[in-house]
Amino acid sequence: MSIFLKLGGSLITDKDQAYTLRPEKLDDLAAQIATAMKEHPDLKLILGHGSGSFGHPAASQFGTREGVSGQGAWLGFAEVWYQASTLNRFVVESLHRAGLPVITFSPVASTTAHDGKISKWDPYQLSTALHQGLLPVIHGDVAFDDKRGGTILSTEDIFEFMAYEVRPSRILLAGLEDGVWEDFPGRTKLVREFTPQNWGKLSPSLGRSASTDVTGGMQTKVKAMLDLVEQVPGTEVLIFSGEKPDNIRQTLAGANPGTLIHC
Repeated sequence: MSIFLKLGGSLITDKDQAYTLRPEKLDDLAAQIATAMKEHPDLKLILGHGSGSFGHPAASQFGTREGVSGQGAWLGFAEVWYQASTLNRFVVESLHRAGLPVITFSPVASTTAHDGKISKWDPYQLSTALHQGLLPVIHGDVAFDDKRGGTILSTEDIFEFMAYEVRPSRILLAGLEDGVWEDFPGRTKLVREFTPQNWGKLSPSLGRSASTDVTGGMQTKVKAMLDLVEQVPGTEVLIFSGEKPDNIRQTLAGANPGTLIHC
């Protein structure tokens, strides 16, 4: 079985400072991934990353997620792509330095959207790379949309769509926070698990991200992942801190720090 791992934009960039990378953190994460793959040679990993302070400011300025129409908006579409791909290059360079056989599958070139959701994706290329021992990387990106003209797809959007084809055993979402807080920004009540049974009780207390995030806040992301685990039996989702030392390596080995989403 394969694992999806997302390195959140808040983890690899300073989301409150536009176009600001966290290079030491990125190199540490790459080293943890490389160690985990050496320790578990049968691990089939698909890596994703957010856009953080690179893609989100431009996306917010131009409203790209909601649709693209007119020359100014299309120039904005291209700017969002440029910033997202710039960050991706930094990520790929860090992974390459760690000795990983990384290859990016850019969503803008491989997906088609309809009204903000992926409608077409050919899994062949990515699946082939995965089974040949390469490390496929995807990231939040712009996409052409046959209703909106253009839109933005988050890493979670892409993971959600891919999960029906790849059927991962785990989807690991690494950010700054220890997990999902019931009382954010107070951070005194960590939700240890979400299930269909407790969602209705806990969901009203969840809010949006503290930083600019055009693809929605925590409530949106948790609900999407809860829907996913209901529809793809055998998959569970973990939201956890990638900031804590060695957490990435440990979760790739099966640990469950943070908030587990499952049926």
